[in-house]
Amino acid sequence: MYRPHTPPTEGELRYGVDENPPSGLSWMLAAQTVTLIIAGIVLTPAIVLRAAGLPASLEDGVIFFALLVCGITTMVQARRVWHFGAGYILLMGTSGAFIAVAITALQLGGMKLLMTLIVISSLIEFLLAHKLVLLRRIITPLVGGTTIMLLAVTVMPYAFMQFQPLAEGEASFQAPLVAFVSLATILGFSFFGSPKLRLWAPVIGIIAGTVLSAYFGDLDLARVREARWIGVPELTVPGLDLSFGPHFWALLPAFVIVTVVGAIETFGDAIAIQHMSNRDEVPVDFRTVQGALNADGLGNLLSGLLGTLPNTTYSTSISVVDLTGVAARKVGLFCGVLILVLAFFPKVSAAILSIPAPVVGAYILVLILLLFMHGIRMVARDGLSYEKGFIVGMGFWLGMGFQHKAIFADRIPDWLAPILGNGMTSGTMVTLILVALLGLRRSHRKSVETHLTEAAMPQVEELIGHAWSKNRNWPKSAVEKLQLAGKEVLLALLEMRDQASEAPTDKLHMEIITSGETVELSVGVAPLHHDITDLIDASQSGKPMGMSKLPFQILGELVEDLQHYRYFGLDYISMTIRCDDSDSPGDQETKKV
Repeated sequence: MYRPHTPPTEGELRYGVDENPPSGLSWMLAAQTVTLIIAGIVLTPAIVLRAAGLPASLEDGVIFFALLVCGITTMVQARRVWHFGAGYILLMGTSGAFIAVAITALQLGGMKLLMTLIVISSLIEFLLAHKLVLLRRIITPLVGGTTIMLLAVTVMPYAFMQFQPLAEGEASFQAPLVAFVSLATILGFSFFGSPKLRLWAPVIGIIAGTVLSAYFGDLDLARVREARWIGVPELTVPGLDLSFGPHFWALLPAFVIVTVVGAIETFGDAIAIQHMSNRDEVPVDFRTVQGALNADGLGNLLSGLLGTLPNTTYSTSISVVDLTGVAARKVGLFCGVLILVLAFFPKVSAAILSIPAPVVGAYILVLILLLFMHGIRMVARDGLSYEKGFIVGMGFWLGMGFQHKAIFADRIPDWLAPILGNGMTSGTMVTLILVALLGLRRSHRKSVETHLTEAAMPQVEELIGHAWSKNRNWPKSAVEKLQLAGKEVLLALLEMRDQASEAPTDKLHMEIITSGETVELSVGVAPLHHDITDLIDASQSGKPMGMSKLPFQILGELVEDLQHYRYFGLDYISMTIRCDDSDSPGDQETKKV
């Protein structure tokens, strides 16, 4: 992996997201990065079409549209357009998460059914982006991680299907040997290579397996010879099936779940790339996350309308930025341009499609293993308590049982078979139900919708009084502290509203969640055009802040955790307070924010 100038310390940032590296350097890095992901964009649609038994003549058009959509959405991610795009380097590629459900849809209803399901489920991602602040407690890393692990288990058989003889009458050892060499090469560079070489491990493994296959005389390059250098393949836009028959309704839950899983991955990538791309430590801007989700949804919508598989963000983006030290969005724009241009070079797609099946199988196997590993990491990131471990285990193993038809397979109604017969769908449903039950057991929640005025003070007191009524064991001093925190955050918001140059809506949403001795108080208001994060940081320092900022100074002394989140059309402040004897006033002089 090329890195500019002198050898740096790993993770050093040379060009931040808003900086302008030389164009030559940007094109070179874009070419390297696209080389890493192009195989995934091209091979995934081909694998789905072949597994579903569709004619090979469809492949060229589907892959052309895949490259087209991925190129467009990669550029949108790099250069935000209204609420679409993260404004960072987030490469878009064909989503492997849809392999299993896409094959089922093609087998049951063909291309029209698949495209209809993709278009309808893409709308879910727009909804997730719009309601991100409300859904953050439901769509957790625990749910996403369990679903991704089940996804890997569901898709793995399609990788094993590729381990087949290369040609009729060949030696029995050739296909296994080609697959083994490809897999061993990928794993060897992944385990023992430097961080730079690890990124290239899949590409090197594909080359090694293809060379060995050519040595055995089993590499068919007829497709490459017949393909034009420049041109557009014969295109067929399948259209939509708006009859919404039983197959559509049976498969829709599975597509919605996979879309949500993809959204969770994009959510994580959009947060990670912010940390990688700025010289100074910056808080997460959830407008960036919402923009990334909207661009993801746009890509899925275009995919369904044109006739190809949905796309998603590729985590390769984060690794490349970390290794090269170049996070400038200019590189992301150039990556999108290159992907778009490659759509008009049929020989490139033909060369990738000519990769022998055992090599493709090894590549898919590694891809699925990485997905499984990503799922484990997501679960671990959420913290694995006794209850959460139970939920993950129950969701995963029940999903496995349904996938292999080991649980009441003969008693499942026909209309439920597509849902419960799929391990990923059934396991995710179990996980969601258990997470919801755990939330009901452990917490009490109440919210109020009001206006950002001094007249809202009694409603704040009533909200806190409700929390106390559920927890009569709290000491009086703790309740007073909670009431003071509610009043101070309201006073702080009123002060900022009075200073605002614009006149935003005065709607205010306040929510209180109690769990044992811990209380989370959340307040959402229209954007106030103040850098609330700076005020929170200043309150943590313990230095005097002046009378106008006194409410934040008091909050800094009262709460254990104080956070500010920015969304499109919303500023959101969340604080965590402990209400027990150990935290009563006088026990501690200051609190950490």
